[in-house]
Amino acid sequence: MKFRERVDAFVRLGEVLNEITISDSSIYSKRYKNILIEAEKCNPWFTKRNVKHAVSQISNTLTLDNLCAWLDPYSINDQVSPKKILIVMAGNIPLVGFHDFLSVAITGNISVVKLSSKDQVLFRFVFSLLTEIDFRFSEYLLYIEDLSIKNFDAVIATGSDNSSKYFNYYFKNIPKIIRHSRSSICILDGSEKKIDLDGLARDVFLYFGLGCRSVSKIYIPFGYNLDTLFAVFYHYRYLIDHQKYLSNYDYHKSIFLMGSNKFLENGFLIMKEDVSIFSPVSVLYYEYYKEIDDIIDFVDENRKSFQSVVSKGLFCSNLHVDFGCSQSPRLWNYADNIDTIEFVLSLD
Repeated sequence: MKFRERVDAFVRLGEVLNEITISDSSIYSKRYKNILIEAEKCNPWFTKRNVKHAVSQISNTLTLDNLCAWLDPYSINDQVSPKKILIVMAGNIPLVGFHDFLSVAITGNISVVKLSSKDQVLFRFVFSLLTEIDFRFSEYLLYIEDLSIKNFDAVIATGSDNSSKYFNYYFKNIPKIIRHSRSSICILDGSEKKIDLDGLARDVFLYFGLGCRSVSKIYIPFGYNLDTLFAVFYHYRYLIDHQKYLSNYDYHKSIFLMGSNKFLENGFLIMKEDVSIFSPVSVLYYEYYKEIDDIIDFVDENRKSFQSVVSKGLFCSNLHVDFGCSQSPRLWNYADNIDTIEFVLSLD
């Protein structure tokens, strides 16, 4: 396939995904409804609401304008000799590994995909749609279950800090991108409007806070009224009806009570003052600051721990995202700030 043919196919995939998210009359609608059920059976965190958001996010990015804006800066050769690239996908949020596959396939290379046990359904469905759009894509992907067969030229793997150490050792002689645990934070200065805080609520609660782009820690100025946050967070009280989320909430509340920890809670969220940046499900950490420059310096010094920083432009770097946008990255907002396209093209 030529480069433009691949681009056109992904544009059509975006259109199909858009059709199934906004209409029940699409020819794919019945399959999609069944997939929503199967995905949640496979992983209870993959609720219909969250899967629909993930699919909609992908469909919104797969436009010709977006793909061209993303890919035009690179030199992608139609005469590329395809490389086999292992993609070890995570399963924390729905379709989290799609961008890696897109980066490999759009450049004319072959994906050797190791799916997460937590996400066995959605990627197969989306790829089946792509092959129906253009059957030639069937040659662009192989599924594997066993990593011991090293029949590939490079590796892109995403996992926890522990698994990243394993991946780095196991694939030590192979070109690779190995991603580890990261978190996202928000810096408030007190001037935010309700629309900003509504966006922050999405950044905190979407996907139950399980994504590396989910805000797990908020920095606030001394004297900030936390009731302001509880008021905008209240829209997400329905999360407590989810059994796994409720179990996390009850567990952490009990642990904090037994440990005589000070915290605030509103029946579905625990807010705890803590210096850590990684908060567990149903818990949001916060920390007061005196000088905002101190927080900006802290982020600069520890940028490898952060996936994104939500603020009103207080932190001007490629980590910065606007309120409500942390889970809606552009195609060129690479995970861990590692340019996947550049890496793949360097293998030629």
